[in-house]
Amino acid sequence: MKNFIISTSILVTLIFPLSANCVDIQSVEIPMRDYAEIEIPAGTFIPVMNTQEISTQHCQEGYKVKFICTNDLFLYDTNIIPEETVFYGYIEKINEPVVGTNSAMKIKITKMVLQDGYELPIKGYIYSTNNNLIGGGISEPVKYRAMPQYSSIAKGKATLQARPTMERKMGVHTTIATGANLIIILTAPAYITHTLTN
Repeated sequence: MKNFIISTSILVTLIFPLSANCVDIQSVEIPMRDYAEIEIPAGTFIPVMNTQEISTQHCQEGYKVKFICTNDLFLYDTNIIPEETVFYGYIEKINEPVVGTNSAMKIKITKMVLQDGYELPIKGYIYSTNNNLIGGGISEPVKYRAMPQYSSIAKGKATLQARPTMERKMGVHTTIATGANLIIILTAPAYITHTLTN
């Protein structure tokens, strides 16, 4: 009987501490702060300044470039892109100069870094009216030809004008000078989840 009481008391002391520690653990959800991201739509223009000379003569495709925002960009009352935000990208495409056409380049923008170091990915290009291709114009003519220009007011009198011939010179390299004011155009919406306050 003594053995039975001892074994029962040992069992009871082992079972009750275990069952006392086994509390039903429910999934706990931590409430997140109420912060809605801000969407900057595709097609938004961002004014920037070039920080180094970029030339098709010295730079290759993939060359890293850096631009600085020159103005605050507001959406309603919120300053979403503050002045001096840094934009990073690279030269995506280079067209070498040929006879009749100057060189051209396309610069892709991949991220922006706010003043406090926070990085946000974006998709954009340095804007130009030629499908975001910087340069690529027609090169200078080889020579000009004198052509008479007759006036409807002064009958019988003509003036000579220099008209370019169809022959063109070899194209020249395209260069973006340091400090040049440019525009970034967003090609996809950018989602701002971090803004700076004064």
